[in-house]
Amino acid sequence: MDKPIDKFWRTRLTDLKKVLDSNNFETFVAENIDEAKNIVLEKIIPETSPTSVSWGGSLTFTATGLYDTLKKRGDLKVLDTFEKNLTPEESLERRRRSLLVDLFITGSNAVTEAGQLVNLDMIGNRICGITFGPKHVIILAGRNKIVPDLDAAMFRIKNYAAPVNTMRLDKKTPCAKTSYCEECKSSDRICNTWTITEKSFPKGRVKVILINDDLGF
Repeated sequence: MDKPIDKFWRTRLTDLKKVLDSNNFETFVAENIDEAKNIVLEKIIPETSPTSVSWGGSLTFTATGLYDTLKKRGDLKVLDTFEKNLTPEESLERRRRSLLVDLFITGSNAVTEAGQLVNLDMIGNRICGITFGPKHVIILAGRNKIVPDLDAAMFRIKNYAAPVNTMRLDKKTPCAKTSYCEECKSSDRICNTWTITEKSFPKGRVKVILINDDLGF
């Protein structure tokens, strides 16, 4: 059999789609980042007709190429929270304003087999956008984000995703040195607020694209 690992994950993601759909998420399975991008551009955006778009921190989002593509569209008001050379005050204000756009795109730190989205934020703009504010939300999640349950999700986030991100962002935290959570009190700590999204409300507001590839942290 060719590509048995891909077939394994395709089966797992298809099963997870059914669970997420039963939790009122609108769920899609994409074979790769190009297919995920096409789902956003050719299905979700035409069906939701947003006039404004923004995003929360997500390496998976940038990997799809959507960041560059959406910035060039003339039919959308783009609130770019990733723009460089912003002052801290300007950056924070953009993140505040991003909570009122029609379409908000981000990733998830973990997705459980029970169909829960589990996230941990430093500032909270990403999880706020998922929870309330934007009319529609797109979650892009690689297969590496799938975990059995909440305990596994929290362990993954605190002892893998968070330390790797502190290293990527050059944060001065103990986990950046030790590679595992020290429950620190550092001013650079990125682990401040948890959310567990068990269901989408209203139904279909949160759209999850499961991607059959390892993406992000």
